[in-house]
Amino acid sequence: MNRFGPSRGELKFRLIASLAGLAFLIGGFARTGIFGIASLEIVIIGGAFFGGSALWSAWQLWKDPQE
Repeated sequence: MNRFGPSRGELKFRLIASLAGLAFLIGGFARTGIFGIASLEIVIIGGAFFGGSALWSAWQLWKDPQE
């Protein structure tokens, strides 16, 4: 168990919240489209944040499967 990092429960919550954020971001822009540079910036920054958080959380859960 990782003494200094988040618990497995917190990692699972972060993974679910990140995937939900990505789903809402994709769903919102799939419905309205990307208009202008500001909209593109939201997609890039939001996608990087939620995607990075989801990947990091999944990696931490996979790396230490012990409960």
